[in-house]
Amino acid sequence: MTAEHSLEGIASRDHPESPDGPREPTLLIFDVNETLSDMSPMTQRFEDVGAPAHLASSWFAGLLRDGFALTVVAASGSFALIAEEALRISLHGQPLNRGTEEAVQHIMSGFAVLPVHSDVPGGIDALTDLGIRLVTLSNGSTTIAESLLDRAALRGHFETLLSVDDAGAWKPASRAYAHALARCHVDPRDAMLVAVHPWDIDGATRAGLGTAWINRSGEPYPGYFRAPDITAQSLIDLADQLNKR
Repeated sequence: MTAEHSLEGIASRDHPESPDGPREPTLLIFDVNETLSDMSPMTQRFEDVGAPAHLASSWFAGLLRDGFALTVVAASGSFALIAEEALRISLHGQPLNRGTEEAVQHIMSGFAVLPVHSDVPGGIDALTDLGIRLVTLSNGSTTIAESLLDRAALRGHFETLLSVDDAGAWKPASRAYAHALARCHVDPRDAMLVAVHPWDIDGATRAGLGTAWINRSGEPYPGYFRAPDITAQSLIDLADQLNKR
Protein backbone atom coordinates (compact mmCIF):
# COMPACT_ATOMS: atom_id res chain seq x y z
CA MET A 1 0.00 0.00 0.00
CA THR A 2 1.37 3.41 -0.94
CA ALA A 3 1.70 6.28 1.53
CA GLU A 4 -0.95 8.18 -0.39
CA HIS A 5 -3.45 5.32 -0.21
CA SER A 6 -2.75 4.94 3.52
CA LEU A 7 -3.39 8.62 4.09
CA GLU A 8 -6.53 8.46 1.99
CA GLY A 9 -7.84 5.78 4.33
CA ILE A 10 -7.16 8.02 7.31
CA ALA A 11 -8.64 11.06 5.61
CA SER A 12 -11.86 9.33 4.61
CA ARG A 13 -12.86 8.70 8.25
CA ASP A 14 -14.56 11.25 10.46
CA HIS A 15 -12.03 12.43 13.02
CA PRO A 16 -13.01 12.83 16.68
CA GLU A 17 -12.99 16.38 17.97
CA SER A 18 -10.30 17.17 20.51
CA PRO A 19 -11.63 18.80 23.69
CA ASP A 20 -9.02 21.51 23.13
CA GLY A 21 -9.98 22.07 19.48
CA PRO A 22 -7.92 21.24 16.39
CA ARG A 23 -4.15 20.92 16.64
CA GLU A 24 -2.04 23.87 15.62
CA PRO A 25 -1.37 23.50 11.88
CA THR A 26 2.15 22.92 10.65
CA LEU A 27 0.91 23.10 7.05
CA LEU A 28 -1.58 25.44 5.40
CA ILE A 29 -3.11 24.18 2.14
CA PHE A 30 -4.52 27.05 0.06
CA ASP A 31 -7.25 26.85 -2.49
CA VAL A 32 -6.35 29.09 -5.45
CA ASN A 33 -9.33 30.22 -7.55
CA GLU A 34 -11.19 32.97 -5.66
CA THR A 35 -9.31 32.25 -2.42
CA LEU A 36 -6.01 33.73 -3.60
CA SER A 37 -7.03 35.07 -7.01
CA ASP A 38 -9.46 37.94 -7.49
CA MET A 39 -11.68 36.73 -10.30
CA SER A 40 -13.77 39.90 -10.61
CA PRO A 41 -11.85 41.01 -13.77
CA MET A 42 -13.34 38.01 -15.57
CA THR A 43 -16.62 39.91 -15.89
CA GLN A 44 -14.88 42.39 -18.20
CA ARG A 45 -13.71 39.50 -20.38
CA PHE A 46 -17.33 38.52 -20.97
CA GLU A 47 -18.25 42.10 -21.82
CA ASP A 48 -15.28 42.31 -24.19
CA VAL A 49 -16.80 39.60 -26.38
CA GLY A 50 -20.33 41.01 -26.27
CA ALA A 51 -21.74 38.80 -23.49
CA PRO A 52 -23.33 40.13 -20.28
CA ALA A 53 -21.05 40.42 -17.27
CA HIS A 54 -23.34 38.35 -15.05
CA LEU A 55 -22.59 35.25 -17.14
CA ALA A 56 -19.14 35.08 -15.51
CA SER A 57 -20.48 33.91 -12.15
CA SER A 58 -23.00 31.42 -13.56
CA TRP A 59 -20.37 30.00 -15.92
CA PHE A 60 -17.85 29.48 -13.11
CA ALA A 61 -20.47 27.90 -10.84
CA GLY A 62 -21.52 25.62 -13.69
CA LEU A 63 -18.03 24.39 -14.47
CA LEU A 64 -17.47 23.58 -10.79
CA ARG A 65 -20.77 21.69 -10.71
CA ASP A 66 -19.79 19.63 -13.74
CA GLY A 67 -16.32 18.91 -12.38
CA PHE A 68 -17.89 17.71 -9.12
CA ALA A 69 -20.39 15.58 -11.05
CA LEU A 70 -17.62 13.81 -12.93
CA THR A 71 -15.76 13.18 -9.67
CA VAL A 72 -18.86 11.63 -8.09
CA VAL A 73 -19.05 9.03 -10.88
CA ALA A 74 -15.30 8.33 -10.61
CA ALA A 75 -14.52 10.11 -13.86
CA SER A 76 -12.11 12.97 -14.33
CA GLY A 77 -11.71 16.00 -16.52
CA SER A 78 -9.24 18.83 -16.54
CA PHE A 79 -10.37 22.21 -15.28
CA ALA A 80 -9.41 23.90 -18.55
CA LEU A 81 -11.30 21.49 -20.78
CA ILE A 82 -14.46 21.65 -18.68
CA ALA A 83 -14.19 25.44 -18.43
CA GLU A 84 -13.87 25.82 -22.21
CA GLU A 85 -16.79 23.53 -23.00
CA ALA A 86 -18.93 25.23 -20.34
CA LEU A 87 -18.06 28.56 -21.97
CA ARG A 88 -19.27 27.38 -25.37
CA ILE A 89 -22.58 26.45 -23.77
CA SER A 90 -22.84 29.70 -21.78
CA LEU A 91 -22.06 31.83 -24.84
CA HIS A 92 -24.50 30.02 -27.10
CA GLY A 93 -27.12 32.45 -28.38
CA GLN A 94 -25.32 35.53 -27.07
CA PRO A 95 -24.77 38.48 -29.46
CA LEU A 96 -21.00 37.98 -29.63
CA ASN A 97 -18.80 40.45 -31.49
CA ARG A 98 -16.46 37.66 -32.64
CA GLY A 99 -16.52 33.93 -33.32
CA THR A 100 -17.31 31.58 -30.47
CA GLU A 101 -13.86 29.97 -30.34
CA GLU A 102 -12.14 33.35 -30.32
CA ALA A 103 -14.47 34.48 -27.54
CA VAL A 104 -13.73 31.34 -25.52
CA GLN A 105 -9.99 31.85 -25.83
CA HIS A 106 -10.26 35.52 -24.90
CA ILE A 107 -12.13 34.69 -21.72
CA MET A 108 -9.90 31.75 -20.79
CA SER A 109 -6.78 33.88 -21.25
CA GLY A 110 -8.08 36.05 -18.43
CA PHE A 111 -6.90 33.43 -15.92
CA ALA A 112 -3.31 34.22 -16.91
CA VAL A 113 -3.54 37.85 -15.81
CA LEU A 114 -5.72 37.74 -12.69
CA PRO A 115 -4.47 39.62 -9.62
CA VAL A 116 -4.48 38.33 -6.06
CA HIS A 117 -6.90 39.80 -3.53
CA SER A 118 -5.59 42.91 -1.78
CA ASP A 119 -5.17 41.10 1.56
CA VAL A 120 -3.12 38.24 0.11
CA PRO A 121 0.42 39.75 0.00
CA GLY A 122 0.31 40.99 3.60
CA GLY A 123 -1.44 37.86 4.79
CA ILE A 124 1.05 35.50 3.16
CA ASP A 125 3.93 37.50 4.60
CA ALA A 126 2.39 37.29 8.08
CA LEU A 127 1.69 33.57 7.81
CA THR A 128 5.24 32.94 6.61
CA ASP A 129 6.53 34.81 9.67
CA LEU A 130 4.65 32.32 11.86
CA GLY A 131 6.83 29.53 10.47
CA ILE A 132 3.96 27.53 8.96
CA ARG A 133 4.56 25.64 5.72
CA LEU A 134 2.45 26.93 2.82
CA VAL A 135 1.30 25.00 -0.26
CA THR A 136 -1.55 25.30 -2.76
CA LEU A 137 -4.06 22.69 -3.88
CA SER A 138 -6.22 23.70 -6.83
CA ASN A 139 -8.88 22.11 -8.99
CA GLY A 140 -7.10 24.04 -11.73
CA SER A 141 -3.58 23.66 -13.06
CA THR A 142 -0.36 24.38 -11.21
CA THR A 143 0.66 26.59 -14.16
CA ILE A 144 -2.14 29.05 -13.37
CA ALA A 145 -1.26 29.04 -9.66
CA GLU A 146 2.42 29.61 -10.40
CA SER A 147 1.69 32.46 -12.79
CA LEU A 148 -0.62 34.10 -10.24
CA LEU A 149 1.91 33.90 -7.42
CA ASP A 150 4.81 34.98 -9.64
CA ARG A 151 2.94 38.15 -10.66
CA ALA A 152 2.32 38.92 -6.99
CA ALA A 153 5.97 38.15 -6.05
CA LEU A 154 4.73 35.48 -3.63
CA ARG A 155 5.88 32.22 -5.24
CA GLY A 156 8.87 31.94 -2.94
CA HIS A 157 6.63 31.69 0.12
CA PHE A 158 5.09 28.43 -1.08
CA GLU A 159 6.85 25.12 -0.69
CA THR A 160 5.04 23.47 -3.57
CA LEU A 161 2.01 23.96 -5.82
CA LEU A 162 -0.35 21.01 -6.19
CA SER A 163 -3.23 20.20 -8.51
CA VAL A 164 -6.01 17.64 -8.31
CA ASP A 165 -4.92 16.59 -11.81
CA ASP A 166 -2.41 14.37 -10.02
CA ALA A 167 -4.97 13.07 -7.53
CA GLY A 168 -7.49 11.86 -10.09
CA ALA A 169 -10.38 13.53 -8.27
CA TRP A 170 -11.51 17.09 -7.75
CA LYS A 171 -11.95 18.62 -4.35
CA PRO A 172 -14.07 18.11 -2.27
CA ALA A 173 -13.37 14.38 -2.72
CA SER A 174 -11.24 13.06 0.15
CA ARG A 175 -8.76 11.65 -2.38
CA ALA A 176 -7.78 15.18 -3.41
CA TYR A 177 -6.84 16.22 0.13
CA ALA A 178 -5.13 12.88 0.75
CA HIS A 179 -2.93 13.58 -2.28
CA ALA A 180 -1.74 16.87 -0.74
CA LEU A 181 -1.13 15.24 2.64
CA ALA A 182 0.89 12.46 1.06
CA ARG A 183 2.97 14.84 -1.05
CA CYS A 184 3.73 16.97 2.01
CA HIS A 185 4.18 14.02 4.43
CA VAL A 186 1.76 15.51 6.95
CA ASP A 187 -0.90 13.94 9.15
CA PRO A 188 -4.37 15.38 8.37
CA ARG A 189 -4.68 16.70 11.93
CA ASP A 190 -1.57 18.84 11.40
CA ALA A 191 -2.86 20.40 8.17
CA MET A 192 -5.37 23.18 7.63
CA LEU A 193 -7.19 24.01 4.41
CA VAL A 194 -7.67 27.71 3.68
CA ALA A 195 -10.52 28.47 1.29
CA VAL A 196 -13.38 30.83 0.50
CA HIS A 197 -15.67 28.03 -0.68
CA PRO A 198 -17.86 26.37 1.98
CA TRP A 199 -17.96 23.16 -0.09
CA ASP A 200 -14.15 23.02 0.11
CA ILE A 201 -14.22 23.62 3.86
CA ASP A 202 -16.78 20.84 4.30
CA GLY A 203 -14.78 18.41 2.18
CA ALA A 204 -11.54 19.06 4.02
CA THR A 205 -13.26 18.76 7.40
CA ARG A 206 -14.68 15.38 6.44
CA ALA A 207 -11.18 14.37 5.32
CA GLY A 208 -9.81 15.07 8.79
CA LEU A 209 -8.08 18.42 8.18
CA GLY A 210 -8.44 21.63 10.12
CA THR A 211 -10.13 24.39 8.15
CA ALA A 212 -10.08 28.17 7.84
CA TRP A 213 -12.91 29.86 5.95
CA ILE A 214 -11.96 33.22 4.44
CA ASN A 215 -15.20 35.20 4.41
CA ARG A 216 -14.37 38.51 2.75
CA SER A 217 -18.00 39.30 1.94
CA GLY A 218 -19.52 38.75 5.39
CA GLU A 219 -22.10 36.27 4.09
CA PRO A 220 -23.47 33.51 6.38
CA TYR A 221 -22.00 30.02 6.30
CA PRO A 222 -24.36 27.29 5.01
CA GLY A 223 -25.72 25.25 7.88
CA TYR A 224 -25.80 22.03 5.85
CA PHE A 225 -21.98 21.99 5.62
CA ARG A 226 -19.63 21.17 8.46
CA ALA A 227 -18.41 24.34 10.09
CA PRO A 228 -14.85 25.68 9.77
CA ASP A 229 -12.47 25.71 12.71
CA ILE A 230 -11.62 29.35 11.99
CA THR A 231 -13.58 32.05 10.21
CA ALA A 232 -11.46 35.02 9.10
CA GLN A 233 -12.26 38.17 7.17
CA SER A 234 -8.92 38.08 5.34
CA LEU A 235 -5.59 36.27 5.27
CA ILE A 236 -4.21 38.96 7.55
CA ASP A 237 -7.01 38.22 10.02
CA LEU A 238 -6.21 34.50 9.72
CA ALA A 239 -2.56 35.14 10.57
CA ASP A 240 -3.61 37.22 13.61
CA GLN A 241 -5.92 34.47 14.85
CA LEU A 242 -3.32 31.75 14.40
CA ASN A 243 -0.72 33.88 16.15
CA LYS A 244 -2.99 34.26 19.19
CA ARG A 245 -3.83 30.58 19.57
